[in-house]
Amino acid sequence: MKRYEKANEGIHAPEEVKEKAVRPHRRRPYARWTGAVAAVLAVAVIGGVAMWPDSRANPYVDNLGGPAPFSLDGKNRSAGPSTALAAHTLAAAEYPEMHPYPRQDDYFSDYTDHSSADYDRDYEAWQADITALRSNADYTGMMDEFLSASTVQFLAGAGEDNRVYSPLNVYMALSMLAETAGENSRQQILDLLQVDSIEALRDRAAALWKDHYRDDGTVTSILGNSLWLRSGMTYSQKVLDILAKDYYASSFSGEMGSEEYNQALRDWLNEQTGGLLAEQAEGLEMKPETVLALASTIYFKAAWDDEFNKERTETDTFHAPSGDVDVDFMRKAMESSFYWGSNFTAVQLRFQQGGSMWLILPDEECSVDELLQSGEAMDFLLAPKYDRYDGDGNMVREGWTGQKYLTINLSMPKFDVSSDLDLIDGLKALGVTDVFDMNVSNFDPLGASTDDPLYVGTAQHAARVKVDEEGCEAAAYTVMMMNAGADAPPDDEVDFTLDRPFLFAITGDSGLPLFTGVVNQPNG
Repeated sequence: MKRYEKANEGIHAPEEVKEKAVRPHRRRPYARWTGAVAAVLAVAVIGGVAMWPDSRANPYVDNLGGPAPFSLDGKNRSAGPSTALAAHTLAAAEYPEMHPYPRQDDYFSDYTDHSSADYDRDYEAWQADITALRSNADYTGMMDEFLSASTVQFLAGAGEDNRVYSPLNVYMALSMLAETAGENSRQQILDLLQVDSIEALRDRAAALWKDHYRDDGTVTSILGNSLWLRSGMTYSQKVLDILAKDYYASSFSGEMGSEEYNQALRDWLNEQTGGLLAEQAEGLEMKPETVLALASTIYFKAAWDDEFNKERTETDTFHAPSGDVDVDFMRKAMESSFYWGSNFTAVQLRFQQGGSMWLILPDEECSVDELLQSGEAMDFLLAPKYDRYDGDGNMVREGWTGQKYLTINLSMPKFDVSSDLDLIDGLKALGVTDVFDMNVSNFDPLGASTDDPLYVGTAQHAARVKVDEEGCEAAAYTVMMMNAGADAPPDDEVDFTLDRPFLFAITGDSGLPLFTGVVNQPNG
């Protein structure tokens, strides 16, 4: 047994926004598709009525300053859609500039002192940009209950199907929803997100945004947020300002239910996610009765630290729940830590300059669902992997005990998996119920000028992850509509063959899971 993106008619955007939206893309020297791309959209659509009191543009500029591009496949993207909006821009979030990561090959080809000085200068500039953003938060244990409970809730029960879920994206979407909610409707969300107050949640959301921001030509990791308001309706300026400052959320106003406004939302989503979810986004609509749409995205891109050799990829058998299928398996040998628990084994595939993909294989006698329900898989994923010591040499945190450094002969399938999830029942099971019930829901902080009760009527989450020899490509969106241990391996070499259902997770620099998933059918 082996373990392991209609012209501009009807457009009301300010001229400076139009100019910014249609400006030519500026190429970055190091931006190329290098493997892992992960994108997530989260949309919370709130139904109702209203009138916006101030029609002027009010671009919000964070103290980090700078234009608002993000680089995707060599192109700069802004925090707004590339097309002129069928909307008035009320607030524009600004993304910080980041110095490109200096690749040594571009500096030391002639081995001159001048090249060395240039490299040192550019490396220090890059490192300073990274350091200026980081919150230095230790997320150990801080969000574990949400991450674990929600992942199990939305991954378990896949049956013969694949399933993909982004806990961090849903966390950010719920955080923005909490800003618009009041009383018990808010408290239930705060409880699920493991925070004591809305102020603490703002601090955490800001830290999460900054800690997961990278746009240096080697790694791209960006959390994007936006609000889509109904024109002719009043809203709380205070709430919009908070969302702009702490959540980097741009705000737009337009005619709810119009195709132009709907397309503007789709364009924004496609810009933020590189069009990876264009087919899914095409079905998104804000209805005439919609009051507000909250959209949240995450985009992650990086290459494997050590790419697979395509010449070693061969077709082999994957034992899917519905029967054996032929799949292209990627293979390589690597020196790395091998992990195990009572009912699983696991390996780590690192991305260039930060982040990893974790591959978790249940033992043959243990199903994916059983491993998820036992909690062991999430315990492993969220646990620190190595011991930590203080300045005096005393251990202050114990790492995962089941691990050994050895040669791993990895064989994993290229896969393309996707899923569509309805989140309402799952969120109710996790304790968030009032926002879905018009009789008890409270969205007073939103300040929407309507006497009609507001409630969330739809909550959907779709995701897709593709993996090949260079890396992975992933995308997902959430839509919420609110209407009026085992024994150690004995040898120094082990085979880790993912030829039956397995779990995976994509983590960023912080170690928090950006994506989790179950692979039952590698071919989709």
